[in-house]
This record gives sequence, structure tokens and C-alpha cells, in this order.
Amino acid sequence: MVSIFEPIDCNRAKQMNPVVLAFVGDACYTLYVRQKLALSSGCKTGELNAQASAVVSAHGQSEVLERILPLLTEEEEEIYRRGRNAKKPTKSKNASCAEYSRSTGFEAVVGYLYLTGQFARIEQLFFPQEGERE
Repeated sequence: MVSIFEPIDCNRAKQMNPVVLAFVGDACYTLYVRQKLALSSGCKTGELNAQASAVVSAHGQSEVLERILPLLTEEEEEIYRRGRNAKKPTKSKNASCAEYSRSTGFEAVVGYLYLTGQFARIEQLFFPQEGERE
């Protein structure tokens, strides 16, 4: 049995359905955002939840995507495109179709990086240090 904490091979991750990668990526990104907010803020949980919801929304992810698209490797761009273009089982209630598709691609990249153990890359792309921002 494979441990859930062991990274999987990149080839195996690439063969996964991009919507499944996005499913994992959504949870991972939410956890990363909540952790960053909890460690950097003295806010109460209601305010933390409101802040997190704004960041992890399809609209918020689409904004982050604009910043990171030029930084993606060819491999990450391929994962993004597959996620963006994938047939999704649901529709977004609060985002345009374009934003929802882009956020699915975004989440697929996060899921791919997480499952393959590329945690430093997640940090680099999505949570850059102040000196690394453009």
C-alpha cells in the first residue's frame, strides 16, 4: 500500500484526470492559504474565513494565475491547459465560465505539484516572499 504522504511519480500524476488533480489542488491550496493567514494574522476565525474565501475563489485564483502564468514550466503549462480545458461535472455559482475554467487549470497545477511532492515549487509560485514579487 502506498502512503498518502509519499509523492507519486510525475508520469503517474500526468496520467490522472485533470479534474481529479484539481480536486486535490483545491483542498491543498485552501489549506495553504488558511495556514498562511492563521500564521500571519491575529484575526478571529470569521475574518480569516472571509479572507480565505476571497483568495481561494475562482475569481481570486484567476487573479493569482495572471501573475504566475509566465513563471510556469512547459510541464506545468501542459497540466494547466488540461485542467482548464477539461469537462467539469459542475458549474460555478459565483464565477464566469472563463474564470471557473482557469481556476480548474490553476487547481490542477497545485494538485500535480502537491501529489508529486514539489512543495517548494508551490511555495515559490503561489506564496512568494516579499523580495520575490514582481
